[in-house]
Amino acid sequence: MRISPPIVESLDSILPDEPLLMMGAGPVPIPAKVAAANGIVINHLGDTMSRIIEQVKAMSRYVFQTNSSHILGVAGPGSAAMEMAVANLVAPTDRVLSVNNGFFSGRLAEMADRVGGDVRRLTIEEGFAASPENVAQAIEDFRPQVLTIVQGETSNTVCNTGLPEICRAAKEAGCLVIVDAVCTLSTMPLNMDEWGVDAVITGGQKGLSCIPGVSLVAFSEAAWTKIEARTDTLKHWCLDAKLADKFWYKSSYHYTAPVSGIMAIHEALRLVCEETLEARFDRHLKCSKALQAGIEGLGLSLYTHGTSRLNSVVGIHVPKGLEQKAILTHISERFKVEISGSFGLDIIRIGQMGEQCRVHNIFRTIHALGSTIQALGGEANLPQGVAMLEKALQDFEPEFSER
Repeated sequence: MRISPPIVESLDSILPDEPLLMMGAGPVPIPAKVAAANGIVINHLGDTMSRIIEQVKAMSRYVFQTNSSHILGVAGPGSAAMEMAVANLVAPTDRVLSVNNGFFSGRLAEMADRVGGDVRRLTIEEGFAASPENVAQAIEDFRPQVLTIVQGETSNTVCNTGLPEICRAAKEAGCLVIVDAVCTLSTMPLNMDEWGVDAVITGGQKGLSCIPGVSLVAFSEAAWTKIEARTDTLKHWCLDAKLADKFWYKSSYHYTAPVSGIMAIHEALRLVCEETLEARFDRHLKCSKALQAGIEGLGLSLYTHGTSRLNSVVGIHVPKGLEQKAILTHISERFKVEISGSFGLDIIRIGQMGEQCRVHNIFRTIHALGSTIQALGGEANLPQGVAMLEKALQDFEPEFSER
């Protein structure tokens, strides 16, 4: 029996006539230069690729704020970079303290479980950042070899603002720190060396405004010492950091690298360097604060308390009497703006990462959200939302770059 070829639609007939504005929790829109770079295929082991890899590592050191000589690319999403960090730094029976205040921090704990770690979850109250004092006490009580934490928890829009103090407490106890910075890297400060972080994870598809499916991880010297000292054989072949190091530092074969993805992340990093981190931090802060002001001006309620609020992804309570799915469907179909729901929470989420973080995108999103709420029978003060957005933009004073 032969299987006949299926009759399928072309992408032209599937995709909407007008491109959707991606304003959810990722993936995000990508700059034209990144998109163009993603269409290039070259020899993954040639001299040209070696030159590009050297530049990717140099730019990554700037973006991660590290002098690390162990920055690796991963052919996979941010979760693959997570798994590389965990699989290489958590040996069987290692004690792992997982600071758990959302879906993705829980994923780090699960990964540590799967590689045989002795995992203790420090569960944080929903909607709040981890207290450095509480984490320090847990470190003292449990004496972990590894601590995992997410800087910006996109699932519930919480930012662990006490990360520098938490890293300091871990260092004093001789504990390695793994930080998920998938949505925060290049949108807000993360100083790997200064703070004492041992592994920083990021994906291309959020703060860096690159394509999904390619990611980066940076290891400290202390982390690499542990990786090299391990005598057991890692069960993950593709994610074995020592094997990956052969490609990224010795121009040797590991597996066929995602050359188009590496081209794309080269351009994404180059654009970050060209803008500078300080200017980029201010752009993200300005646009996020304006978005939050606009949301409150509409009469909607932000989910996370101000001191714990993540600026990269903003959470909003679903108005009483409305349904999350109805809001997402209407704003997409009527206004061609895509925003996100959440993982079990009755909130909607709007992203402010990379190319999302432009003033014209905020105005369009506030108008679309307010109009959607009204169309579905809810209350939204659209003129006030726009007015408060404009005022926040006018009143903003840079915190990181020169005024």
